[in-house]
Amino acid sequence: MPGDPMLRITDQISIADWELTEQFIRASGPGGQNVNKVSTAVELRFEAARSPNLPDPVKRRLERLAGRRWTKEGAIVIQVDDTRSQARNREIARDRLAELIRAATVVPKRRRPTKPTKGSVERRIKAKKVRGEVKAARGRVED
Repeated sequence: MPGDPMLRITDQISIADWELTEQFIRASGPGGQNVNKVSTAVELRFEAARSPNLPDPVKRRLERLAGRRWTKEGAIVIQVDDTRSQARNREIARDRLAELIRAATVVPKRRRPTKPTKGSVERRIKAKKVRGEVKAARGRVED
């Protein structure tokens, strides 16, 4: 997607490039001399709370899904240092952001409270009575 001015999430939602900020940092871990010289890790920042392209319900679900990646200012920060290639890490970060937003567009099913059936209530009470009788039968044995 290099050169693409929009990050397409769904048919209705796409994010403009100006809403994303990328910062390249040095990655941790193995990589020999390369790791000390080249900034291959990417930190992708998306100002989700201020985004005009996201509907409010999606923003609320996104905040819950993002967890620790959601900042106090309402931005999502994604760090990627999976590969030694800056371009590949950038691509992975954008994919992860798109996947996170896609997950937030799914409306969870409403939970309908249900009552236990009459039969299940009766079976439960009967089992409790039986268990109570077993316990009551325990105790001292008298001659």
